[in-house]
Amino acid sequence: MEIGKSAVPNVVLETHARLKEAGHEAYLVGGCVRDLLLGREPKDWDITTSARPEDIQNLYENTFYENDFGTVGVVTDSDDLRLKVVEVTPYREEGKYSDARRPDEIRWADTLSADLKRRDFTINAIAYDPETDTLVDEHGGQADLERRVIATVGAPEERFAEDALRMLRAVRIAAELDFTIAAETMAGITKNAGKLAAISRERVRDELIRMLESDTPMQALFIAQKLGLLKYIIPELEEGIGCKQNQAHSFDVFEHSLRTLQHAADQKWPIDVRVAALLHDVGKPATRRWSDEKNDWTFYGHDVVGARMAKKILADLRFPKEMIEKVYLLVRWHMFFSDPDHITLSAVRRVINRVSTDNIKDLLNLRVCDRIGTGRPKAHPFRLRKYMSMVDEAMRDPVSVSMLKIDGARIIEMGEAPGPRIGWTLHALLEEVLDDPARNTETYLEKRARELLAMPESELKALGEKGKERRAEEDDTAVQALRDKHRVS
Repeated sequence: MEIGKSAVPNVVLETHARLKEAGHEAYLVGGCVRDLLLGREPKDWDITTSARPEDIQNLYENTFYENDFGTVGVVTDSDDLRLKVVEVTPYREEGKYSDARRPDEIRWADTLSADLKRRDFTINAIAYDPETDTLVDEHGGQADLERRVIATVGAPEERFAEDALRMLRAVRIAAELDFTIAAETMAGITKNAGKLAAISRERVRDELIRMLESDTPMQALFIAQKLGLLKYIIPELEEGIGCKQNQAHSFDVFEHSLRTLQHAADQKWPIDVRVAALLHDVGKPATRRWSDEKNDWTFYGHDVVGARMAKKILADLRFPKEMIEKVYLLVRWHMFFSDPDHITLSAVRRVINRVSTDNIKDLLNLRVCDRIGTGRPKAHPFRLRKYMSMVDEAMRDPVSVSMLKIDGARIIEMGEAPGPRIGWTLHALLEEVLDDPARNTETYLEKRARELLAMPESELKALGEKGKERRAEEDDTAVQALRDKHRVS
């Protein structure tokens, strides 16, 4: 496997070259090298070097040093956010870990080999010198890339004892790259899964988000559960394992939730929709009851219970307040009634009011995911398409006199007494604006209103009625266009 200097951005090459020119060893390392070897675009760039933090800072004009691990952020002049900061870290070797979270002390190392030996997985322990186009791979990382396998550097138990989050990271990287986890590494995770309880919820959350943002989140969470990690992430999800549903579902609550999430990922929907998809039925195990009348399971109120549980789960994982509130709304209202034969436009407006116009489309997308998660093949059956059309209809600006740059109050100020003549005038003006939107100005409409008000009442009434008919026609045309869009004409 090879990379080639041309694959590395100039700002990274310049940062690397300055270290070499000052007499220090320097290599690109970690995820950026792995991604380059896989032909992927790295999300960030890391350099490891024989230089110490103070030496690094002295070489560059704009740096920051805000951590306990020796990493210096070198700020570049790139407009690309992925290249704005290149992280430069001295060779390190780590001492004893007492808490499975962080080393008791950080020691600078003298050699690249010592630094690579402390890294988590073989595919992240490959170093690259772009100046000489040389790869340093002392732990079989390239072979594991070719085999598409995640394996620890050295004994899994040693790596996971150092930082228990590495177990979750193994699952996340496997999901992001569509790799498998080596058998020995999986065994090490199963044996040490309980150590994840010592990891801060913020760090667990960050890995969970990256899993959910991958292309295969269902696979990631399924593996996390099999390896004993899920109970330390969202234990409530495991209550859905073996929790059979009613006849409308092909899967238990747990698998249904994962399949619902996977469809959200397949559609490239944002993280808040994916989180809502994962948690939308989290309240089902607590609300499941057998109905002799239906001869089936019922889950009355699972949306209400689930919304409360989702809020608690996300707060525990330190998710942002805004996302917690949005997921709460989506879970709470995901069971909205959508039968087009019985639903009314006013009922649709009430649902929109509950979740807000900003969230209604995501609620509909969640409903699509929920449907696919049941095992039904059609994402958009007629009933749901009809409801989507009604949502568009409820949200559109209706054709009305409120569109005009003049209103009844202004006409009264112009000297007209309250009465039907004001309505006729406004509707006559609306017809003119529908013909020519450029006429919708205060100057034109006031001038034209005076002309209309000077007409005989019968003539003004006729123009007003004609305007009402035109408004209705325009409304019908707009609604029909929406129905055509959703194929429910």
